[in-house]
Amino acid sequence: MSEFAYFRFMSNNMLTVEEQQHKDEIISLTEQVLDAKGTECDSKISKISEEQLREILGGVRTLRKRKKKKKIVEDEDREERQKEESDNVPIQ
Repeated sequence: MSEFAYFRFMSNNMLTVEEQQHKDEIISLTEQVLDAKGTECDSKISKISEEQLREILGGVRTLRKRKKKKKIVEDEDREERQKEESDNVPIQ
């Protein structure tokens, strides 16, 4: 179902190059958005308007942005902990 939505995004030239390069991630996030909206089958995806398709893609982009922010924060925290640990190593 979400793969079909991905191909609708592609056929309507709605995806950025970067989004096209991360097909699996976009499909996974699309699945989450469609589940939240209660859209469950390809026939519904094929009949929704371009405006509704854009709303779905907007939801995908929002989830993707949150996921990236969370990863950045986790990476920064990890780097900070590693720096603190290396600063606390006693010199012999």
